[in-house]
Amino acid sequence: MAKDTVSNLRIRRRLLVVFFLTVGVIVALILRLGWVQFGMAEELQQKAWEQWNRSIPTRSSRGNIYDCNERLLAGSATVETVVAVPPQIEDPVFTARALASVLNMDEEKVYGLITQDKAAVYVKRKIEEEMAKEVRLLNLPGITFTHETKRFYPNGSLLSQLLGFVGMDQGWAGLEIYYEELLKGRDGHIVFPTDNKGREIPGVRRYIPPKEGADLYLTIDETIQFIVERELSKAMIEFDAERVMALAANPQTGEILAVASKPDFDPNDYNKYSKEYWRLYPVTETFEPGSTFKLVTLCAAIEENLYDEKEYFFCSGSTVISGHTIRCWTSATGGHGSISFLEVVLGSCNTAFIELGERLGPDKMYEYIRAFGYGARTGLDYPGEGKGLIFRPEQIGPLELATCSFGQGISVTPLQQVMAVSAIANGGYLLKPYVIKEIRDADGSVVEKRSPEVIRQVISSDTAAHVTSIMEGVVNEGSGINAAITGYSVCGKTGTAQKVGPDGVYIHGEYILSFIGFAPAEDPQVVLYIAADGVKRGAQWGSQVSAPLFRAIIKDVLSYLEIMPAQSPEKGEVKLVEVPDLKGLTIDEAGALLDTDGLLLKLVGKEGVIIDQTPKSGAKVPVQTGIIVYLEDLWDAENPEFVFAPDLRGMTVKEVGEVLSRLNLKLKPAGSGVVVKQEPAAGTNIQMGSVIKVHFSSPLQ
Repeated sequence: MAKDTVSNLRIRRRLLVVFFLTVGVIVALILRLGWVQFGMAEELQQKAWEQWNRSIPTRSSRGNIYDCNERLLAGSATVETVVAVPPQIEDPVFTARALASVLNMDEEKVYGLITQDKAAVYVKRKIEEEMAKEVRLLNLPGITFTHETKRFYPNGSLLSQLLGFVGMDQGWAGLEIYYEELLKGRDGHIVFPTDNKGREIPGVRRYIPPKEGADLYLTIDETIQFIVERELSKAMIEFDAERVMALAANPQTGEILAVASKPDFDPNDYNKYSKEYWRLYPVTETFEPGSTFKLVTLCAAIEENLYDEKEYFFCSGSTVISGHTIRCWTSATGGHGSISFLEVVLGSCNTAFIELGERLGPDKMYEYIRAFGYGARTGLDYPGEGKGLIFRPEQIGPLELATCSFGQGISVTPLQQVMAVSAIANGGYLLKPYVIKEIRDADGSVVEKRSPEVIRQVISSDTAAHVTSIMEGVVNEGSGINAAITGYSVCGKTGTAQKVGPDGVYIHGEYILSFIGFAPAEDPQVVLYIAADGVKRGAQWGSQVSAPLFRAIIKDVLSYLEIMPAQSPEKGEVKLVEVPDLKGLTIDEAGALLDTDGLLLKLVGKEGVIIDQTPKSGAKVPVQTGIIVYLEDLWDAENPEFVFAPDLRGMTVKEVGEVLSRLNLKLKPAGSGVVVKQEPAAGTNIQMGSVIKVHFSSPLQ
């Protein structure tokens, strides 16, 4: 009896264990089912969706870029891309052969693409409309299309270095990469269901539209940009320069109105150009500023009451600092002699500016250099902005103080120069430059609007007015006279800086010739910086190369902006100057002689002394008249009846006629504009009386 009771208890225990285990398993299954049904629903639904649906991306339309007057600078056009859906391709070999012939692709490459274990692959992207039509006519199973956008630049190379360009999927340079996230938008998709073999179930496609990118509205004025680039292109031809550059800004706001360097590139075909052409030199590159930097020393000296324009200074042509001889540009003629400090600025005397630097001392000099923004990036919304290099106070010895007082031994960007001079033009305030005026979404609503931003006041309004007056004198009667415009009050400063090589040593005979200024003096609206690098033809003086280039640009810009010339009679008179006798002089001697005369030196030949000139010495001509001089290497010393063909590039028809007539050569012209090509080539030894065929054209590429 007792044994039966124990046995029954064991059976009951086992049954209870089995019961609870069964209940536990059932509860666990219910919980698991609930988790699968609810907790994992979204994940499983997504996996199921991916199994029976395929997706082809459709690229968003990239935002447009406009100038300040809403003229299109960069836009996007819809193009088609060939897409393969490998599971739907019935005969890969035939399909690859057919596509390769139409798409101009390698057959093996096409076969490799269309046989990948993927839902969809690109075969060829962004094809022309005619090619897309041919692919459609093939009617190949598993071959379809998706829409993409292709970037285009309606003005070709105009503003190319600022805009940058777009690669296959994203911006690669300039504003295109800097504002990539805003411009690119959000991609859409074409979604369609498939059967268990990956074949599309017809009639059930769904289109998820992309979101367009934002539009950029620049501070750039397309017309001003065109004027700038037109004149830079002319200068490249006329002076056979390695590079020329310009940057224009509104000194009252900090808005960049135009910026360019030549040579440049066409962003529609960017792969055809060297990467060097992609760079926006006025923003990214640094170099020694030369005499344009003297404006900073002048401002500091006036602000600290260390400058008296009536005080006199004696320039002997050179001075010795810490055992180093530093020369003034007039050293070949014995210096300026005794001149007032006003004449010091008008004549750009190096030794006198060394004196001003010594009066300021290293700490004050550094303080003002930093205050004007040098040695730091301006914060312009553009990638790769240069910073420059300046001395710290502990690095400034007597020699460093002397050289930086007239713009040597330090490096700056043209943009920094423009913003510093803008502070002089606007009454003493350093502004932050900007190139984006507005950002608008795809609906046209303004999402961001930029406005002028004052960084700090660097000089008083009185100092700014005083320096403005002196800069006007530089243009009216000093080294900047070739930048003067009849009827306008133009302010400026020339610069001639020797180039520094990769080893940190100055390169003999190579200079960066610059000019910076603004107009009109009474209400400055435009600050313009010009620089010519590696000039191979022409006098190596900023007054001879960059000042007239500045004048050509600023004159048309003022006219475009409808800034009327002053009505003062004395400013409307034509100033006549007497042509000096240049025969027997070297190029440098002639350039120094003409520096403040307001005459331009036009060289025919490369080296030697001047043999002849047009107009002749003693003639009275208007300021800024070009004096054509003929160098001795034009004539064949061994054969008097032969001459070497002159380099005519950049000359006008009138200038070419005068030159060839003087050398007893005949002209056969073709086209109009300035000379871009000649036959025979410059330097060819030809007999007098020979014909030179000259091709004229517009310099704007």
